[in-house]
Amino acid sequence: MKRVTLSETPASTQPPQQLAAEYWLDDSCILDMDYFVKTLSSIKAKGVRPDLVGSIIAHYASKWVPELSETSPNFEDTTSPKTATTTWRQKKFFVETIVSVLPIENDTVPCNFLLKLLRVANKVGVDHPYVDELETRVSWRLDEASLVEIMMPSFSHTCATLLDVELVLRLLKRFVGLDEGVKGTCALIKVAKLVDSYLAEAALDINLSLEDFVELAGVLPPHARAIDDGLYRAVDTFLKVHPGVPKQERKLLCRLIDSRKLSPEASLHASQNERLPLRAVVQVLFSEQNKINQKLEWSGSLGGFRSPNQGGFELPSRCHSKREVTVQNMEIKRLQDDVVRLQNQITALQSQVEKLAEKKKGFFRWKKLLLISASTAVNDGVRSEGVGKREFEEVGFGRHTPLPSSHPKGKHVNGKSSHRWRKSMS
Repeated sequence: MKRVTLSETPASTQPPQQLAAEYWLDDSCILDMDYFVKTLSSIKAKGVRPDLVGSIIAHYASKWVPELSETSPNFEDTTSPKTATTTWRQKKFFVETIVSVLPIENDTVPCNFLLKLLRVANKVGVDHPYVDELETRVSWRLDEASLVEIMMPSFSHTCATLLDVELVLRLLKRFVGLDEGVKGTCALIKVAKLVDSYLAEAALDINLSLEDFVELAGVLPPHARAIDDGLYRAVDTFLKVHPGVPKQERKLLCRLIDSRKLSPEASLHASQNERLPLRAVVQVLFSEQNKINQKLEWSGSLGGFRSPNQGGFELPSRCHSKREVTVQNMEIKRLQDDVVRLQNQITALQSQVEKLAEKKKGFFRWKKLLLISASTAVNDGVRSEGVGKREFEEVGFGRHTPLPSSHPKGKHVNGKSSHRWRKSMS
């Protein structure tokens, strides 16, 4: 391939950015990394745009490392066979060299290329300063990443999960720590959707701990999620894969979800989800009831608007057609039916809660009475027999009456009480 310099390529006939890199490199440049660095320095000295320099670096990297190429590499070094150790060392040196020659501008290299480079860097064990530089660059472009690109496997032997959850957590913390001007509202929403999708995939791993899940889900601010359906799906997946999660930890997971941000479909699924605590289900039902009440108020205001100076309603500027009135009445009737249905569900749940509370209260009352009876028997001796039985009589075990005796009340025969007890049939 003939090497083309900047002076030989007219500005009017310069190729597009995705093809321009091939005009700056030849086979000898690809074979020799030192020669590539010198060539890149001369290109920068000629004042070539940083984005074009970034495309040159990406094209060169795809020639060296197959993992960095979109398609199968078209260059193979067959001059000498290489062992796995030699290939590993070459890749490590190559990644460190590529990171060191990247332009200082953050928008010159695509995010997908940076993520692929970061994946290879973690795989071959690149030194920490280079990995830290790559993670910083990725965090600036995290809203451009896709789910497949951030689902990197964990190459650490100390990590219990299959996915590198700690890496994604570091990227998110760096992204949140950026200035507000860098991470706009659109970028924040995109990253929130990306995190929810990643959580749903990571939750399938039985080794994912609750602490990692909660930390990863809560690293973004609450206003980053316009809707919590994705987060609810991730929480439900985690509870399905981890059925042994205690009740208190289930409550902790449900606190991550804002029931007011659930869609009607997600709310319907949550109201019937047996894996959720009862308190969370009740909150979802109350939120849906509030939404329906707001819709009813809004529907009622369609027939007119309240004047700011008067307390009543004014007639609208246009009379609604018969069809519009019919549709509006049907919508109001449907919303009223939904309100009645939700109220019935809430009433049924409240009755269940009251029954459970009564059962729990009765259980503790029985336990307290048994403890009182046992302690009285120890302190008062045989006399506690009558006291204990009178205690049982009060809570419904049946009345007990003393049998008549020839001995006076309070007298003892042979050191024993003269009262003999029988169970009354009355």
